[in-house]
Amino acid sequence: MSVHAFIDESARAGTYLLCVTLVEPAHLATTRRALARLLLPGARELHFCKEKPPRRRQLADRIAALPVSSRVYFGRCDRKEEERTRQQCLKQIVNDLLELRAHRVVLDSRDSRDVHDRSTLQRSLGSHPSKTELTYEHLDSAVEPLLWISDAVGWCYGAGGDWRRRTIPVLQDVIEL
Repeated sequence: MSVHAFIDESARAGTYLLCVTLVEPAHLATTRRALARLLLPGARELHFCKEKPPRRRQLADRIAALPVSSRVYFGRCDRKEEERTRQQCLKQIVNDLLELRAHRVVLDSRDSRDVHDRSTLQRSLGSHPSKTELTYEHLDSAVEPLLWISDAVGWCYGAGGDWRRRTIPVLQDVIEL
């Protein structure tokens, strides 16, 4: 069965992480609705680093119960090397998604820096991306709630300790590059 993938980033003290969350098509709508119910009145999106610890715990626990799986890809680098590390992680993600026969990839938009991702995606998919059946796009996280899962899991994994433990139910794999 094909999956849809949702990618967001996190960075912590010399480590750059890309988290990809995989969702089966049958669970897309129900998972989006479950996430929308977690919004506070007037909020347009969940952004983990902006939440207070008690709310983070509540959100992490709710996300851990969703019918999804996540993978964290990371590399150690300084701030100047983050873009290079991101593209290395993204290349590996695309290779893994092709093996899974993923259908769609959504990346959290970084505005003008999206061009780097598109270049990596095009190189990774080769000269005939239509043969892979993998489509990709950048969206703002306020538009696509499933990006919130990758934001939360990436943040929790990077924070370590009890935060990382809370992601275990959905954390399928961790890949260091």
